[in-house]
Amino acid sequence: MSDDDLKAKYQPVADFMSAHGFGIAHFNVADGKVVLEAIAPTEYLKDAAWDEIKKCDSTYADLDHNITVGSGTTYEVKSGDNLSKISKEFYGTPNDYSKIADANSISDPNLIKVGQQLTIPA
Repeated sequence: MSDDDLKAKYQPVADFMSAHGFGIAHFNVADGKVVLEAIAPTEYLKDAAWDEIKKCDSTYADLDHNITVGSGTTYEVKSGDNLSKISKEFYGTPNDYSKIADANSISDPNLIKVGQQLTIPA
């Protein structure tokens, strides 16, 4: 398999990571393997990235990886958002909305505004 083919094989993983706020330090091919080093915003998203990797290749024998969880990320509130919806995106459950509320000193979870920057703790 060529280097381009190998990188294309794992491109859906890099696309997933980019769409979900991962910090991608390396995504390249070296010595016949894809090198992927990234920092996930939350443990849930790290696990979701592994699901994406396994969709590409369940053995991922041609992947040299290092995916860690960082200290969180920021998120800009969009129209239609609420803390439960944001919690589901980052933690996999709407029930962890209080983590976001606490990290942002939000006393009333119903009072977030479009464009507001929220800290999403890991």
